Formats: sequence, structure tokens, C-alpha cells
Amino acid sequence: MKGVELYGRVRHAVHIEGLSRREVARRFGTDPRTVAKMLLFSVPPGYRRGGAPKRPKLDPFTAIIDQILEADRTGHSKQLHTSKRIFERLRDEYGYGGGATANSLRRRLPSSAETTWPSPSPRTARLFRALRV
Repeated sequence: MKGVELYGRVRHAVHIEGLSRREVARRFGTDPRTVAKMLLFSVPPGYRRGGAPKRPKLDPFTAIIDQILEADRTGHSKQLHTSKRIFERLRDEYGYGGGATANSLRRRLPSSAETTWPSPSPRTARLFRALRV
């Protein structure tokens, strides 16, 4: 992005000194179209977002995922849901049409300091280490 100082110098050269846009473009090493844009704005306009940011497909299902994970806290350690199983449940039972949920689950799983679950099996412990942030 071009600086405010360059904007001022370009505007001064065209409006005060009376130089053509093409000549100003050569002098400052910019494209003539850039000079035309600089003449429209007294300062650089900054970033303008074209539209609202797109929300992930998983957003409507976050409450369901939270319910599943909360149920896992009270359930038996051998019956904990894997990310694949949660994805399958969302797809089959709730009509989820997005991709796998492992990245979203990593943010939702409690850290090891917060867990109050019984000591999991080595296989389950590896799974939770892989899902943890």
C-alpha cells in the first residue's frame, strides 16, 4: 500500500504543479491508474471488506457437539466419542453436510488440567493428545 506522504506528493504534483497523470506516474514510478485512484482519495482508503465473513458449516451444530462431549464426561471412559464418531453422528442424525470435525473439536475439548475424567486407556489417551491444541 502506498503511504500518505506519496498520496500528498502525487496530489500536489497534479493539482498545484499542473503535471499530467501520466507524467506524475513516471516521476513516482507508479501506474497511471494508481495515480487516478490517489486523486480520488486524500488519504489511502484502507481495506474494505467486500461482504460479511463466511461462517463455518459447523456453527449450527456446536451446541450438539457440546452436548456429546458433556455426556462423555459422565460416561464410561471406554465409550468416549472419537472425532470420527462425532462426525458420523452429525452427518447421520442431524444432516451435517460439511467435512470432518477434528479441528473444531480440538478447540472444544478441555485441556488436561481441566479434565476430571477417570484415567483413560492408552489408546484413548493417544486420541485426546492428538485432539488437544
